[in-house]
Formats: sequence, structure tokens, C-alpha cells
Amino acid sequence: MSRILTEGQSKDRQSIKVLRVSLFLIVFLAIFFLVYCRPSPVILLPLPSEIERIEGYASLRISGDQGSSRSKFSFLFQLPHQGRIEVSNILGRTLYQIIVAEDKAVFIVPSKRVYWQGEEEEIIRYFLGFRLNLYEMINLLSGKWEGEEIGDEGEERKESWSFEKDERGRIMAGQRGEFQFEVKEFLADTPFARILIFQHPLNRGLLKILRINLNQPLKKGVFSLSVLGKYERKSWTEIEKILANEN
Repeated sequence: MSRILTEGQSKDRQSIKVLRVSLFLIVFLAIFFLVYCRPSPVILLPLPSEIERIEGYASLRISGDQGSSRSKFSFLFQLPHQGRIEVSNILGRTLYQIIVAEDKAVFIVPSKRVYWQGEEEEIIRYFLGFRLNLYEMINLLSGKWEGEEIGDEGEERKESWSFEKDERGRIMAGQRGEFQFEVKEFLADTPFARILIFQHPLNRGLLKILRINLNQPLKKGVFSLSVLGKYERKSWTEIEKILANEN
């Protein structure tokens, strides 16, 4: 009898020990995920007095008569007129890059070592589905829409935009012609858009900012077009066929 009791007590002690170890591991893992795996802030506050560069990561969903597409993209804007956008599919594979710099706008397909050089608005039209220049795209994210001429047409073109503001004076919606946008959510207490929806007779979309940094040091050659010397220039029709095969 005593032997049976001893064995039973031993098993109980082992069970308690296993339970304590399990609880310790559960608590440890919970703390680990809370401390190390929690999402980093989307934007750092307070905002700098002057914004020179905007860098970040976002997701984009576009729907239209031709179907729908989802992608993620990184962006780097050197205000007011330099930009780099790298678009990838949901698996993280780079589909194409857009670089606006040195008075040039290029659309690059790195996997095929080809590019197309065209008008700034035409290149952005392929990306978003409607015509915008780079500065207008920056304004969509930053909510600025003032202090600079918007495009080559300057004030004449700026007057064609109409805006709605919230009680804090932030631009929450805008329209020019058949294009409309609305900020569904702002980044904290800033005028920056976190979730932005837009629509046009040809398509509609949703853009969501996943991460953003301001005035980070600029990497050397990030807007350089020297790589084009090793790439083959194509017409837009050829680029479209290449992208169709890539997709």
C-alpha cells in the first residue's frame, strides 16, 4: 500500500512540475510576442516642422470592369518631384518599379531587364488606374494640397480640385472631374491618410498605409537611372504584353 501511495505522490509531483513548466512557457511566449512581435507604429510623432521625404509601405486593391487586383508596394518620395515606387504581388515578388527623377519618368520590369519611358501621369495611371502627377499622389497621402504648384498647369489646375475638411481642418475628401477620393482613416492625429478610398468611372480602389517614416536619410543612388544602360527600352504595348505574361 505504501509503495502505491509513494508512486502516486511521485506522479502527482511530476504532473505539477510539468504543469509549472508549461505555464512558464506559455507566459514566456506571451511576453515575447507582446514585446517583440507587436506591430511598430505606422508613423512617428510628433511630425517634423518640415517634411522633406516620405517613405513607407502600403497595400493597394483596385477593382474595375476588367476584374480586380491586389498588390503591395514600397514608396519613397523626395518632395516635391522625385519618387520611387516598387510594386510586388501578394507573394512578395517584384512586378515593376516606377522612378520619377531627372525630369524623366520610367516604368521598369526588373525580371525582364526592360523599361518604358513616358509621361509621368501616364505611368502613374497604370499604377493607380487614373491620371495623377507625382506631387498629387504625394498630396493624397500627406493631406497637404497647398504651398506648391500642382503640375505644370500650376494654379489653374489647382483650382480644378475641390475639397472637404473635417472639424480639425484636415482634408477628408476631394474631387477633380470624375475622380473622387475619401480618407476613411487618418494616421493618429496627423493629416496623413491611413486608409484612403478612390473611385473613377473606370475603376475604384482602396489604399492602406502599413508603415511610414519621415525624413529618413536618403540612400545613395536611390533615384539614379544609370541602371537603364543595362536594360532594353520597349514600347508601352510591349511592356503590357510582358506584364500580362508575368501575371
